[in-house]
Amino acid sequence: MNSTQVNILFEDTDLIIVEKPASLLSIPDRFVPEKENLLDKLREGREEVFTVHRLDRETSGIMIFAKTREAHRDLSLQFENRQVTKQYLVLVEGQVAEEEGRIDLPIGEHISQPGKMEVKGRGKPSLTLYKVLERFKGFTLLEADIQTGRTHQIRVHFAAIGHPLAVDTLYGGREGFLLSEIKGRRFRLGKFEEERPLMTRVTLHAHRLRFRHPTSGAFLEFESPWPKDFGAVVNQLRKWALLSPKD
Repeated sequence: MNSTQVNILFEDTDLIIVEKPASLLSIPDRFVPEKENLLDKLREGREEVFTVHRLDRETSGIMIFAKTREAHRDLSLQFENRQVTKQYLVLVEGQVAEEEGRIDLPIGEHISQPGKMEVKGRGKPSLTLYKVLERFKGFTLLEADIQTGRTHQIRVHFAAIGHPLAVDTLYGGREGFLLSEIKGRRFRLGKFEEERPLMTRVTLHAHRLRFRHPTSGAFLEFESPWPKDFGAVVNQLRKWALLSPKD
């Protein structure tokens, strides 16, 4: 197993709170189980570790794992009963019209593309709440609060309202975020240089998690600042594409 570093925010006898790096699987791959994944890494040196929820491979941010069967049962019920606050930082294409809103659209498996989801009438009920944090020329930074935990929910919902994630090869059109796109004519490369994207994975980060401790009953809340790639994109947008109140 290779040396991807995982930051542990909190650990006790019942649970582990970690920051999952982008590109690391949450759990073993069904078809290639030997691929590096977060669950196997956490099981090293620990008696038991149980998966409570998942993040997409390209999504970074906070995750919770249980260390006992009792804690796993309690935490899973909290997720099932929508008692856990799960908030994400999301950068999408275009200008989202409302400062706050809700996307209440059912989600199901895509009719012809395995591994892809879509909004469909007979899909599972899915609700995403959001609020705008910052506006840029061509992009909007939001905080999304998912009330349900469907596969690819945030990605599918924002694409469905015409605002796919700024980088999302499955539901959008951009494979990477290029500085030249926002600097325009001000962007310069050397004669033999090739531009490298600032970010090449989905512009989505799980940054806040709030839940009740399965043993003590106390409410715990953890936050994770965006990682370097996401921060680099937002910093450049603030520098070159920030909208003023008059825009």
